[in-house]
Amino acid sequence: MTPCMAANHCHALYDKHSDFWQTLRDVIIGERAIKAGGTRYVPRLEGQTEPAYRVFIDRSYFYGATTRTVSGYLGMIFRRDPVVKLPEGSGPLATALAGFHLDADLLGKSLEEYAREVAFEVIVMGRCGTLIDWQGDGEDRAYFSLYKAEDILNWREERIDGRLQLTLLVLREIVEVEGDDPFCPGLREQVRVLRLVSVAGAWQCQVEIWAPESEGKGKLQLLDSCTPVRHGKPLPNIPFVFHGPNFSRAGVEESPIADIVTANLYHFRLMTDFQHGMHFTALPTAWVSGFPKDTELRIGSSVAWVTEQLGATAGFLEFKGEGLNSFEKALDRVERLLSVLGARLLESQKKVSESAEALQLRQSGESSVVAGISLAVSKSLCSAMRWVYWWHSTEEHPDMISADHCFIELNRDFDVVRLSGKEIQALVLAWQAGAISHETMLHQFERGSVLPPGRSADEERALINANPAPTTVTAATTTAISMDQGQGGYG
Repeated sequence: MTPCMAANHCHALYDKHSDFWQTLRDVIIGERAIKAGGTRYVPRLEGQTEPAYRVFIDRSYFYGATTRTVSGYLGMIFRRDPVVKLPEGSGPLATALAGFHLDADLLGKSLEEYAREVAFEVIVMGRCGTLIDWQGDGEDRAYFSLYKAEDILNWREERIDGRLQLTLLVLREIVEVEGDDPFCPGLREQVRVLRLVSVAGAWQCQVEIWAPESEGKGKLQLLDSCTPVRHGKPLPNIPFVFHGPNFSRAGVEESPIADIVTANLYHFRLMTDFQHGMHFTALPTAWVSGFPKDTELRIGSSVAWVTEQLGATAGFLEFKGEGLNSFEKALDRVERLLSVLGARLLESQKKVSESAEALQLRQSGESSVVAGISLAVSKSLCSAMRWVYWWHSTEEHPDMISADHCFIELNRDFDVVRLSGKEIQALVLAWQAGAISHETMLHQFERGSVLPPGRSADEERALINANPAPTTVTAATTTAISMDQGQGGYG
């Protein structure tokens, strides 16, 4: 086991973005992390001691616009359940993929829950990745492992057979190790290196595990190496998929919320200065003239200041001017900017109703960004799912697995519209008149939240045939329909 210093070497793009990645994490965590960051986010005032600086910071509060915006984006994407296609039946492949659907990462997360975690990482960091691995020891199944942006240390892509392929990948991991205390297992940082090498004219994936030497001098030593196989043959590619807001390549993309984070931190610095000014100017300061210097003066409704000195006076110093008003105006401007940048959940509700067209135009910018993220994450998750399918199937190469075998599609319809009774009736009449197809009618029902998302026309017909509607209509039902039509529908 030869010592090595280069296994944990970081890519130049990693070094370029790592500092801002820490900022992104801190802003998402919120006030606790931002205040712990100290001078990283708020400069110390000139001559300010450490105790005074801590009071200066603690007096402020952090406006959690970014976290609420991310929650809003996730809510839009997962307002409807993802549409998932997997093999059906009772064969070994269908059984294996059904188990994967319920527990995608061997940590209890379903495929939909794993997709939500990936979407969160992409929205916040603009980057994460999925390693597709095989678990033996009685499990005998493929599974996902999520690696965050900070854990993808290094990578290299090369053109092989006319295609750009991943040939080197270095991942940081934290693993449990046995210790003396069974209730408190130890943790060890290690580095997983995956290489695509040519052996006897064929490309295969090789894996190495590196960890710090026991002496703790910063050097790494090789702990293990192996060549993963599937059906007795080495893997022809590195089983890893990058996730990003626009594409699934190895290159680093900017976080979709970078501008919101920058504005949010600027707001916090303004708020800190504002609260500091409020602390020193909000309460008036008493002053006296003509009183003996050794006179003890107290302030309160039950005491009076008395002196025999002629011409003695007293009063209060109070702050007057536009200084703090300028802070308030600046804070208001930044909060509006946060709203424009995507924090629509923070907007004050309008006192007049908005038309559907105006609302759709106002939210079109956010929808286009979120729809792009939803599409990109759907495609990259499909690529990862095809690896899982391939590992359990008999196809020769992962590229032979397509959307006909399996896929996942996240929601990209963000119009929160519910069909009214009149609209439902109009669609049914249009179908009965032959103006639209049954599939079109059901599609409109799905968009209008009448049908569950992802249910096909054939599935709906089967359910209708299995549970036919009653042949008679009661007087109560007729009255209810008439009332609905007279009141403009329900929804």
